[in-house]
Amino acid sequence: MSHPAGQPRSPRPVTPDSVAAVDHAITSRRSMRRFLPDPVPTETVRDILRVASRAPSGTNTQPWKVHVLTGASRQALVDKVLEAAAQSDASTRYTEQYDYYPAQWVSPYIDRRRKVGWDLYGLLGITKDDKPAMRLQQARNFMFFDAPVGLIFTIERVMGRGSLLDYGMFLQSIMVAARARGLDTCPQAAWNHFHGVVLPHLGLDPERHMMVCGMALGHADPAAIENQLLTEREPVDSFARFLD
Repeated sequence: MSHPAGQPRSPRPVTPDSVAAVDHAITSRRSMRRFLPDPVPTETVRDILRVASRAPSGTNTQPWKVHVLTGASRQALVDKVLEAAAQSDASTRYTEQYDYYPAQWVSPYIDRRRKVGWDLYGLLGITKDDKPAMRLQQARNFMFFDAPVGLIFTIERVMGRGSLLDYGMFLQSIMVAARARGLDTCPQAAWNHFHGVVLPHLGLDPERHMMVCGMALGHADPAAIENQLLTEREPVDSFARFLD
């Protein structure tokens, strides 16, 4: 039985095992892009969200809203967005509701972006001139990469930019809590381009609500070549300064 995530903190010794468990949950998290059809119990999803709700937020505003889609509701959204994505009319693709990426890319960020993209395509055998294969792989975003659980995250427009920082901590907490339970995830900004389809599907007023991102949740397919992608990380001394 799981313990309430908000229970009072009690002193507990720090042991090598406790440190290793937390570190493993963080460092083993990767964005998986193919999942098994094995279902995830609703109570497990509830436990993950309950734990993640302990993420910090400015003055405890807790700005996150989570929409958990499984079964028919998940498939209906997948069908709607795949249909919109397949339309040749560019008007079916919507502008993102906030600037996730910079308007002008500069090094080293553009270099990292390109590398991870071509590393993934390399594993999948997709060449630079194979535009149809690229489009098919992009469309897999809108299938939640076959994960049985699709999560859509929204926020009320009244909230400020700081709430998006809070949201990032909440999303990371979900992904780490999922790893602790042997599950995997893939956070997905790609869904944001189709907020005009997603928000009505969720019964949300776009004047009041904004999409933050989507996320696939489930059991990663260990045999899938794309799940072998291991992205690089910069050494600590390249991004941190230690000032005495």
